[in-house]
Amino acid sequence: MFFGSVCLPTFAVAGIATALGFWPVLPFAGAEMLLLAWALHSNMQRRFEHETIDISDTEVVITYSRGEPARVVFPRHWARVKIRRPNSPLHRSHLVIESHGRAYEVGKFLTEEERHQLAAALRLRIGGMNQSPALPATGSPDQFS
Repeated sequence: MFFGSVCLPTFAVAGIATALGFWPVLPFAGAEMLLLAWALHSNMQRRFEHETIDISDTEVVITYSRGEPARVVFPRHWARVKIRRPNSPLHRSHLVIESHGRAYEVGKFLTEEERHQLAAALRLRIGGMNQSPALPATGSPDQFS
């Protein structure tokens, strides 16, 4: 619906301009609509992506889906939560969970403030290296989505 509501007036104006002799307007209007179609399609495909972080007494399990579901498992006792600074002020920071030379970035889709809040919450539950704070006694592992 959105795409159609943008295409209709764009091609109407481009058609009128073409009829008046300004034919170069039409290819540019078509290129704009192709770019918009690609951006909308890309965005709609990403709506299915998700990450889940499960924290148990012994493991930190990150399950993610970007097409095929996959999982990364870290031993909780050795896992560390870090925020890595960006190389440039124009880029975003990277929230990573790492252990034994492996690292996985989580929260790529979060804002900078949300990324810092998630890092604080994960540090409380995962702890630092050689720490394993007690999890809340709810009977189920903590889960972040």
